[in-house]
Amino acid sequence: MEDYAVIFDHVSKIYTLKSNDKKHKGKQFYALKDVSFKIPVGEVVGILGTNGSGKSTMSVILSGISEPEEGKITVNGEQALIAINTGLNQQLTGLENIQLKGALLGLKKKQVQKIVDDVIEFAELGDFLYQPVKKYSSGMKSRLGFSINLALDPDIIVVDEALSVGDKGFAKKCLDKMTELKKSGKTIIFISHSLPQVLSFCDTAIWLEGGILKEYGEIKTVASHYDEYVKELNALSKKEQKKLLNKKFEQRIIKEKKKESFLNRLFER
Repeated sequence: MEDYAVIFDHVSKIYTLKSNDKKHKGKQFYALKDVSFKIPVGEVVGILGTNGSGKSTMSVILSGISEPEEGKITVNGEQALIAINTGLNQQLTGLENIQLKGALLGLKKKQVQKIVDDVIEFAELGDFLYQPVKKYSSGMKSRLGFSINLALDPDIIVVDEALSVGDKGFAKKCLDKMTELKKSGKTIIFISHSLPQVLSFCDTAIWLEGGILKEYGEIKTVASHYDEYVKELNALSKKEQKKLLNKKFEQRIIKEKKKESFLNRLFER
């Protein structure tokens, strides 16, 4: 068991639809459905999938921010999510966000100062570190979030589109840092719309489509299959694409309402 950083055992995540469409409003659907896989310690995994496939849902579950409705997750080690805006208080300055994170983790003053020093060196935010985060661009927020989580030195790093904004120079710096972490044996889960980025950095890939695990295996094989699928999808007319996507969406809607939380199940026992 300890050989694996993350184990998903028949995991499903259910959301209630908030839609203007009366047909779907209030209904439940599977953001993820019956997903199972094992990620070995030290593996670098890319998560592939078109918009709405369940990638971001998986990222918040992998990082412990959200819990599944069905199935079991085993995580061996401390995990951190690096995503645009996630975990940042918009009203506080960059420095105050670092201090708050340290306080929530129960870190001592010296440990917090070490994180501050590391963020100042890596993020290159200059005087913006002392400005409210609400004044940051999306690229600057990404820089701050990335730098804080790297400084915390987690065992499992979940990167969700955090390198898709901002300048290419900083994105390269982040990739170089993650390559260094990869060599040190960290487990990295990398979510990106950039197939070349995933191909160049990851060992294996998970392909999600319609909330279902389509494939998990060697990066070149999975990326090739995913690329073929995207090309076939893009070759369809807009009308055909919409029809296909609607069909997949309908398949994710739950016909009979399920209990919405663990608390419900707990009180029923």
